[in-house]
Amino acid sequence: MVVLMGANGNITSRLAKLLLGQGGKVRVIGRDAAHMKSLKEAGAELAVGSAADAAFLAQQFKGADAVYAMIPPEYSSPDHRKYQNVVGEAIAQAIVKSGVTSVVSLSSGGASLPDGTGPIAGLHDQEERLKKLSGVNILHLRAAYFMENHLHAIGLIKAFGVYPGMIAPDVPMAMIAVQDIAAHAAKELVQLTFKSQSVRHLVGPREYTMSEAAGILGAAIGKPDLKYVKGDPAQAKAGMVQSGFSQNVADLFEEMSNALSDGRITRSIDAASTIHTPTTLEQFAPVFKAAFAGPH
Repeated sequence: MVVLMGANGNITSRLAKLLLGQGGKVRVIGRDAAHMKSLKEAGAELAVGSAADAAFLAQQFKGADAVYAMIPPEYSSPDHRKYQNVVGEAIAQAIVKSGVTSVVSLSSGGASLPDGTGPIAGLHDQEERLKKLSGVNILHLRAAYFMENHLHAIGLIKAFGVYPGMIAPDVPMAMIAVQDIAAHAAKELVQLTFKSQSVRHLVGPREYTMSEAAGILGAAIGKPDLKYVKGDPAQAKAGMVQSGFSQNVADLFEEMSNALSDGRITRSIDAASTIHTPTTLEQFAPVFKAAFAGPH
């Protein structure tokens, strides 16, 4: 039995189906049973509850061969770092109480940095929290910037004819498709060859600037001249708040964007522990095209 947190997310849903496709027994933990219907139909056991409830998590982790742990995002949270610490502590307590001995933990590029990285700093705290546990083999997967993050710009591209964002346009940065994160996590959860505490950086085949990304994605939607524009952070954050983000989370995203823009996050990626995954942004572009064609 493998237990997966974050059942309503992009990575976990793919990860569950990969493991089930290999004949594995999978339990998925999520907060909304309605959104987990496809996983139940695929053969997963469902566990509906709060990721902040240590007793609930311990009950679900108990007897598992391995756990995939992650802090589900809560972008409406008025204090996102506090939320991350509450959930992170619940996960750590549940690992200890359940006796599970193998954990793959989703982290992020830049998690080696203690602060100045927005929500990524919460993943630094979680890595440090889990490092204190004894008798548990834990693999921290520090994933690069998700290619799927570009999907959030579709409405703005349609409205303004440009790709606006808070990241500098000309700074190369690692990007990765979530399907590749799921594929690597599935491999690790089946093989269970990681020991003690270890870190693995997951990045795509090459780095892209945001301007390059706009050109590649623009070409896929028939807009080969699509420009990326670094906008006014105040305007960008106001738009985020209007779409449901808390002001606190919007401020943290500005901080993360600054850390990407000045290269701090990219410089923190350790080449010796890096895995290059196969999907290029050009190969991801049809996903962007399909989403662009849908309602926004």
